[in-house]
Amino acid sequence: MSQMPAAVSIREVGPRDGLQNEEPVPTGAKVRLLDALSGTGVRRIEAVSFVHPKAIPQMADADEVWRQTRKVEGVRYSALVPNTRGAQRALAAGFTEIEVVVSASDTHNRRNVNRSTDESLDDIAELIDLLHGAGARAEVIVATSFGCPYEGDVDPGRVAGIVERVVRDGADRVAFGDTTGMGTPRRVRELVTAVRDREPDVPVLLHFHNTRGTALANLLTALELGITEFDASVGGLGGCPYAPGASGNLATEEAVHMLHDMGIDTGIDLDALIGVAELAEELLGKRLPSGVLRAGPRTRLTARP
Repeated sequence: MSQMPAAVSIREVGPRDGLQNEEPVPTGAKVRLLDALSGTGVRRIEAVSFVHPKAIPQMADADEVWRQTRKVEGVRYSALVPNTRGAQRALAAGFTEIEVVVSASDTHNRRNVNRSTDESLDDIAELIDLLHGAGARAEVIVATSFGCPYEGDVDPGRVAGIVERVVRDGADRVAFGDTTGMGTPRRVRELVTAVRDREPDVPVLLHFHNTRGTALANLLTALELGITEFDASVGGLGGCPYAPGASGNLATEEAVHMLHDMGIDTGIDLDALIGVAELAEELLGKRLPSGVLRAGPRTRLTARP
């Protein structure tokens, strides 16, 4: 096994990717969740997405949520946008870290934005110029990087080609989404290797789902490959609205629990994070899938009989 990193950066995506795939909750509840997460020591939070309310009604109040959110010094907040209009809204709201998504699978991309992957890449090139012109950084998220629910396996070479294109167009960083939980350690290794062969210096973040129970195994594999940036969602909130059955992001508290036991620093207070996962259950009125939320950390002992 290769040497593990001393620290890992986790971006909390529950307020956007998580809530986007749940039944709509009131604006005040979203603000409570964001503010609570900002107090856990997490240093990166995906706060909202600026999308058309007819497409994603759960994010219809993005401007108001962001206006009410308590911005904590030292926390980097980002927003996701689908197009130029969304980017303009994000910039007007003051965001300087902005994400845009393209699917490696043509079928999934058409289902998502009614465009081919190549057409979306053309749009993204223009978006990157717009964001850079406004002083913002652009992250390109490649969805269905590990497989597509409609097409099946996705060739890592295709994903690497997309990365090569967006880096040439000026992307500051890239992320790879396991959109429907089709990733496995083998596929993580194949993808990271293929991308590094073409673009060894681009900053990389991985976004795993636990749909089929492989998220932590995938994270461990990525650590062995030297990856140190990951998305996770408090309580395991979220999934993909265009992929039936693909519920369940990697739960942030499960990732932090494992990383801390390995001696890897995240800067996050695990007990505080579990408290926020409990809050998320309360706000949504439903049981969330996180095992660490259910059982607590391994250091939590049961009283002797």
